[in-house]
Amino acid sequence: MKNELMEDLKWRGLLYQQTDEEGLEKVLNEEKIALYCGVDPTADSMHIGHIVPLLTLRRFQMHGHRPILLVGGATGMIGDPSGRSEERQLQTTEQVAENVKGIKRQLEMIFDFNSENGAQLVNNNDWIGSMTLIEFLRDFGKLLSVNYMLAKDNVASRLEQGISYTEFSYMLIQAADFNHLYKNYGCRVQIGGSDQWGNITTGLEVIRKTHDEEAKAFGITIPLVTKADGTKFGKSAGGAVWLDAKKTSPYEFYQFWINTADADVIKYMKIFTFLKREEIEALEVSVQEEPHLRKAQKTLAEEMTRLIHGQEALDQAIRISEALFSGDLKALTVDEMKDAFKDVPTFEMEKADKNIVDFIVESGVSSSKRQAREDVTNGAISLNGERVTDTAYEVGAADRLDDAFTIVRRGKKNYKMVKFN
Repeated sequence: MKNELMEDLKWRGLLYQQTDEEGLEKVLNEEKIALYCGVDPTADSMHIGHIVPLLTLRRFQMHGHRPILLVGGATGMIGDPSGRSEERQLQTTEQVAENVKGIKRQLEMIFDFNSENGAQLVNNNDWIGSMTLIEFLRDFGKLLSVNYMLAKDNVASRLEQGISYTEFSYMLIQAADFNHLYKNYGCRVQIGGSDQWGNITTGLEVIRKTHDEEAKAFGITIPLVTKADGTKFGKSAGGAVWLDAKKTSPYEFYQFWINTADADVIKYMKIFTFLKREEIEALEVSVQEEPHLRKAQKTLAEEMTRLIHGQEALDQAIRISEALFSGDLKALTVDEMKDAFKDVPTFEMEKADKNIVDFIVESGVSSSKRQAREDVTNGAISLNGERVTDTAYEVGAADRLDDAFTIVRRGKKNYKMVKFN
């Protein structure tokens, strides 16, 4: 019998590889299980590329299963060779510990920890960190041949460039994690990105060899998310789109999603949101029949910003967006202006009162004094959202926000931030 959850995952395009599709569906139809996904703390924040397997795990929780969230305090010290062409730079113990804290906070935004099937947070340093080298080699190193490990894609793809013994050992350490969770937490399934297939199947092999013949665990991988044009998903003009509000502000986060192309937006709604099938299909009709309304993009941006940053941050992101669209910057606080105009062109000048014509010519807003006088007279120039129409106007301290910057607008959308030394 088909399983409702697995059918939904297929519809959303979230299933890439499974070790035993029929066996897993049978188990899911008969019982509620524990399953896990791991995150290595390579930075103090995850970015949106990290969260697809985690959101998939959350879907299992919403169907009554128990998620185990493994933060790799030990594996983060080693470095996963999967999907990489070169060795990772090793981090200090202190760096990894700080990164673990940041990632834990983000996981708490996504998962429910307080229900009957509340999420469990574990750190593999708690069992790997206390294991001696001799114990590891005797208990796990003897279970797999080097030939078996060399055949895995995540190792085979590195052989030409070279791979250290440290990173070569990574898959065996991750296999020990799956084995530990299977034995001590009753964990039956590991979920990961498509690059984790070799690590996951190695874990299943270790479980098979260390338990009786009835031992049954499963692996699922999620496909790599790409754009319709084949380019990499998850990058903005400023680089990665982080979950940490200090690295990518809620406004920037909201804007990333709202700028999704029509060709991608329904695919992303299936992958990233928890909206029901009928809601997504209704928005798909809107994309086809009234694309100018951008209903799907707005819904996607709202759902994702609310999930990661909360309702208050979403409200602020919408307020900034509406103020920029209308040109009514007076509705924004100084901090919101800093956020909204972080990536606009900037010009630096000394603090001094200056005639508006000289000010906009010097800052490059208008190309000449003649053009500047015309722009001011025609009402095309605004300072911090206030229109200036008098060519005799003196730009002074009252126009400097936080005594540090002024937002100049020429026309409807031509913004520049003037910073003062």
